[in-house]
Parts: sequence; structure tokens; C-alpha cells
Amino acid sequence: MTTAQHPLPSGFGAASTAEEVIKGINLTGKVAVVTGGYSGIGLETARVLRSAGAEVVVPARDLERAQDALKDVPGAEVEYMDLLDPASIDAFAEKFLASGRPLHILVNSAGIMATPLTRDARGYETQFATNHLGHFQLVKRLWPALVAADGARVVSVSSRGIRFGDVDFDDLHFEHRTYEPFLAYGQSKTANALFAVELDRRGRTEGIRAFSVHPGTIIDTNLAKHLPAEAFRAAGAVDAEGRTVRDPSRQLKTIPQGAATSVWCATSARLAGMGGVYCENCDVSPLVSAEEEAAWRAGAETPGVLPYAVDPEAAARLWEVSERLLTR
Repeated sequence: MTTAQHPLPSGFGAASTAEEVIKGINLTGKVAVVTGGYSGIGLETARVLRSAGAEVVVPARDLERAQDALKDVPGAEVEYMDLLDPASIDAFAEKFLASGRPLHILVNSAGIMATPLTRDARGYETQFATNHLGHFQLVKRLWPALVAADGARVVSVSSRGIRFGDVDFDDLHFEHRTYEPFLAYGQSKTANALFAVELDRRGRTEGIRAFSVHPGTIIDTNLAKHLPAEAFRAAGAVDAEGRTVRDPSRQLKTIPQGAATSVWCATSARLAGMGGVYCENCDVSPLVSAEEEAAWRAGAETPGVLPYAVDPEAAARLWEVSERLLTR
């Protein structure tokens, strides 16, 4: 059975950091792959997993930049991969599988946000192709290594951006509807959450459990580079003087706080035997009811996930559609 969407509680909270979450956990002998592991919360996730003893592999499109960013993470491995290039995903996976190592932790942290309309070589809208489809292909190709771990966890970094849009199965790539950057972002983040639901259903009998996470709003990363300054002020993320506002109770977090939920989902013994849920603030999120939705959308203080982002039927449909998209 899929784990119910309600808090445990975990003992941690919105202000917890990745280092606090992993304290006392020994990952010696474990292997982790962290996409986006050379920037923002991905870098912090990779650093903390490595500090706990895990072997950490970071796939990167820009090898030089990744190696420079990881210079203070001794032993971290960097390999080439571009989420918009299916051949490079296959090559990365093949090289990893050839190493014979099991894969205990896969954190899909790489992503883009609210970009202008662009398409990949297949004609796919790039936010959906990068944030969801590239990671979907990576998981499919690395499946034997996840099974070999005999207890793997896959963490998909989603977002409260799910509120901007459900998955439009009739027009995934904005070929017929007007393109709006945040609508496309919302679709891709909803896809991340749905992916975890179906991945967990398909993988649990082979020891693979999956989670999606909302890390919080962290403006000092490259993710929001396409957003104007006014957007940060409107969100309350910067004050009138342009200074960054930190308030975990409103999801306005530091990078260490933003990485905490990913690390918690990847390593916490509290989640043993669980999966298929959307998490935030280092805990399982409650389901937002129809009566609560307006209030939930109006502010970031109340945790929760919209039902369409964890709907099992939509998750199964997305998996099937994604498989077809990989064959085109």
C-alpha cells in the first residue's frame, strides 16, 4: 500500500538543516547519485551524503563547473550527463551499471524553472523534458542498480509550484495552448510528484521506494535566474531594500534548510517500509482538502499537497505516456 499523506511526525521541522537530519547516520558502503549535485540544494545534498560516508556520483552537463563546485567535497565523482540528451543519459547509466555497484540513493535534484519557451531536439517542451522526462529515463536505465541495492530510495525534487498546474495529457508540450512559464513549471513539478507515486508502486516489491519533496523557497540558487526582481518582492522573499528574507515558517529557507527534506527522505530510518508520498519540512505533507485549498493557495505557511499531484491513476497514466515519449 502507498503510505498515507499525513505527517508522522518526524521530529524535524521547517528550520532543520541537512546536517541535522543526517546526524548519527552512517552511509559507509552506500552509493548515491545526485543530479544537480553541483549547485544549490543539490550541492548541499551531495556534500552531506558524502560527509556521512556515501560514495557520491554527480552527473553534470558542465564538467568543469561541477568539478570546481565539488572541490571541497573530497571523493565526489563527476560524470557527464545532459538531461535533455537521451543518448548521454543512456551512456551515463551504462557506465554506472558497468561498475557493478548497487545504487542505494538517487536524488533527482536538477531542474529548471519558469524558462522562456524552448524545445529539445525531439520537440518536447524543455521544462517537462528536463525536470521530468530526463529523470524518468535515468531511473528506468538505472533500475538494475536500484534493485541490486536491496533497499533503494529515489527522491524527486518537486515544488509547491504544483499549484501552478496539473499535467495536461492532451497538450504536454504547449503545441495548442498558450505557453506560460509558470504553467509549464507547475506541470513539470506535478509530474515529479506523480512520478514518485507510480515509481513507488512499481518498485516496492523489488525494494525500491520513492518520495517527492518540496524543498522550500530558496532564492540564492541558479534555479530562479529567469525571474525578475519584482517576483521575489511579491513573494516576500526579499524586503524593500532587496535583502533576502529568511523565515522557514513561510518556506523562505537557506540552502542547508532547503536540502534537508531530500536528505531526510533519502536516509531516515523513520521512513523504512514507506514511500509514494510528497514531503516537506522533513515530514510527510498532509493532503489539502477542497475546503482548505483556497487558504492553502493564499499563503506558504500551511504544509500540504494538492490531490491531483499524488493521484495514483494520473501517476500510472504519466508513466505510460512517458515510456511512449522515450521511444519517439
